[in-house]
Amino acid sequence: MSVELFGYRRPDGQVGIRNHVVILPVDDISNAAAEGVARLISGTIALPHHYGRLQYGADLELLFRTLIGTGANPNVAAAVVICIEQNWARKVADGIARTGKPVAWFAIEGHGDLETIARAARQAKEFVQWASELRREPVSVSDLVVAIKCGESDTTTGLGSCPTVGWVVDRLVEMGARVIFGETSELTGGEHLIADRMATPELREKFLRVYRDYIDEIDRQGVDLLGSQPTQGNIAGGLSTIEEKALGNIEKTGTKPIVGVLGPAEAPPPDPGLYFMDTSSAAAECLTLQAAAGAVVHFFPTGQGNVVGHPIMPVLKITANPNTARTMSEHIDLDVSGLLTLDLTLPQAGQELLELLYRTVNGRLTAAEALGHREFVMTKLYRSA
Repeated sequence: MSVELFGYRRPDGQVGIRNHVVILPVDDISNAAAEGVARLISGTIALPHHYGRLQYGADLELLFRTLIGTGANPNVAAAVVICIEQNWARKVADGIARTGKPVAWFAIEGHGDLETIARAARQAKEFVQWASELRREPVSVSDLVVAIKCGESDTTTGLGSCPTVGWVVDRLVEMGARVIFGETSELTGGEHLIADRMATPELREKFLRVYRDYIDEIDRQGVDLLGSQPTQGNIAGGLSTIEEKALGNIEKTGTKPIVGVLGPAEAPPPDPGLYFMDTSSAAAECLTLQAAAGAVVHFFPTGQGNVVGHPIMPVLKITANPNTARTMSEHIDLDVSGLLTLDLTLPQAGQELLELLYRTVNGRLTAAEALGHREFVMTKLYRSA
């Protein structure tokens, strides 16, 4: 099937499929000012979150990487950064500015919320008007960075929706796209299958080191993850062990070699292929990290039904559970339950999802976008000072 794709090519050459102007608070106490600007200026999106004060070390580095990566995401046309202090506001804005896109920063100290909102709103208005004149241009699949994650999994996930995504992942890699998967904890019991697909012995060892660090962290807490991994919903859906969940989860990664191992919110290099990212398995946290790494669209297979979205990255929901497709139809972009009744073959389901991806790239809103799901959740590594 020949299809024309159109996207926004940014100054650094990356391609977005949306054209957002974001109001980005650096810390939790700047949320009110950021939301104040977004209420005043139509066409902007505020991204409030709960962290940013007295973080240190790797936790602080991850905060900056996530915020800068979010503003740098190709789906963002321009960004307004707000912080209580000017040094961190400038640091985040400078990081985003390296992409060549317009960005401005404002500090609240010495000005207060009202003056800051007024100044930032004037700049946001200019950015929105500028962004509104940008036009889509022809792009290719090889320009895309795609992310994948599953959630509220059940037996139908591993049998239907995850294999459908895996079929598409293989096609995307063949066409030169970059695809990111994660969910470190949900590989448990199948981690050897991922390790065996690493493109080099060095990558294999790097992945196993990342995975073992996760296991060691759990062991140090002296806890049993049952009830968290798998969740109560997973168990009710027929996945009684983490190994069962992992095998279904891995289906969505397809069959291609894995060419990179990324840290949380770390952008992949320009080379096409499949990349593993060390992420939480919590849906909104994982999506936030993947979007910060530059993913412009997301495949989310679900069994029992998950409603998560993201402010700047469209999320496509796929289910093979006929009950979910019926009772939560407003959240589902593609029903592939025909796989279980043998009314669909896997290539047919995959082709339907691929065509839906193309329509989404060209501007079709996903269910999560239409419903206003804008979950933006930072990952925190440890308690603050």
